[in-house]
Amino acid sequence: MLLTGRLMLRSLSVASSPSTPTLQEIASNHPAGVAKVVLKKGKTQLFKDGSPMVYSGAIDRVIGRPPPTTGDIVLVADGSEKPIGWGFYNSTSMFRVRLMQLEEETAQDPSSALNPDKLLETRIAAAAMLRQNLGLPSAHTNAYRLVNSEGDRLSGLIVDIFGDLAVIASSAAWVQMYQHQIMDCLSRLNIIKRISWRPTVEILKEEGLDLSDLKKPDLIIPQTRVKVMENQISYLISLDGQKTGFYADQRENRCFLSTISEGRRVLDICCYTGGFALNAASGGALDVIGVDTSLPALQLAKENVALNGLDPRRISFLRQDATEFMKAAVSRNESWDIVILDPPKLAPRKKVLKNASGMYRNLNYLAMQLTKRGGLLMTCSCSGAMTQSGMFFRILQSMKRRLIDVFSGLPALRVLRQWLGGKSLLFVRQEQHVTIRLILPI
Repeated sequence: MLLTGRLMLRSLSVASSPSTPTLQEIASNHPAGVAKVVLKKGKTQLFKDGSPMVYSGAIDRVIGRPPPTTGDIVLVADGSEKPIGWGFYNSTSMFRVRLMQLEEETAQDPSSALNPDKLLETRIAAAAMLRQNLGLPSAHTNAYRLVNSEGDRLSGLIVDIFGDLAVIASSAAWVQMYQHQIMDCLSRLNIIKRISWRPTVEILKEEGLDLSDLKKPDLIIPQTRVKVMENQISYLISLDGQKTGFYADQRENRCFLSTISEGRRVLDICCYTGGFALNAASGGALDVIGVDTSLPALQLAKENVALNGLDPRRISFLRQDATEFMKAAVSRNESWDIVILDPPKLAPRKKVLKNASGMYRNLNYLAMQLTKRGGLLMTCSCSGAMTQSGMFFRILQSMKRRLIDVFSGLPALRVLRQWLGGKSLLFVRQEQHVTIRLILPI
């Protein structure tokens, strides 16, 4: 009887609680008005499943007068015009809308609905808490990715932490427009004392921004190099280098490489400042060669060898084009136990995807020829257009090699579902960064 009474009281409490407003209701009270982007038939589920970027080809029509402009908040709706979420509009980019929050999420966090300031505060705090729960920073690692774009539901925003310095890479128009709010959120975190803002110029041009009008944020550091530690390995990082200066998203992959390198010969193609090569050498590799075309990057790599007290007779670096080096090595019948292929972004835009696929295919074909039978090839792609389309995996699948160890970061699980079919798949939470580590029978 007591249990029944408690259930009745609970039912009355639920029934009397006010209902959460829908996105449509919130939008109707928005002072500036909110346009609506209506999706084509059959496209809705893709975005409900978590794909964060709405391509122009997925859009049927835009409702709103005047029409939305770049940076405006818009609703994204299904064919019946019922909202499924909201995001930032871009009239120029191939990513016409970057989805920020789905309808069902507004019930859990109504204060962030159509409220970019509150959403940024919530998402950045959640990202910091996630890293803290993973033990970052630690006594052995003070270089890591704090905000990983789509992985932390902030598409176009990357924040890498190097000690007490936060380096922000901006690759979306909305990120540039909210740069001061982003910096304010980051400056409230105890771990951050300094901030450097780095616009990704080429991508922002495609976002339709006039770079001459870009405002420089107040917090810019004068130094160009910093010293950090990752998994007990020290690195000098150039803040004038690629992206944020360091590929912090490869931390776990570098650590894994160090555990399998003992007694092996290792080749690191497109080695940059030597991240993978250093881990292989510290893991006991017999011989490590790193290849890259950037002289400043290779100079840093050599400094990093000395910084870690590694034997320069077991780790060396060559300045050479990756394709030329591999072709020459194949002609000499050379091979390695472990080959790492981590090229720079070859398909920054969807319209160059076809050309990039040929380059990836050629690079991977050569790398496979240089991998000993029974050896391991670690191959990566940082081109979002390649991974999201599934083309990177199709390229690998078409190759004739028995085993490949694949490492790649993907913002959405849908590609894996399509590509793997009925094969086994380790699911992770969709709002977190997905790292794929598969042994693929080819």
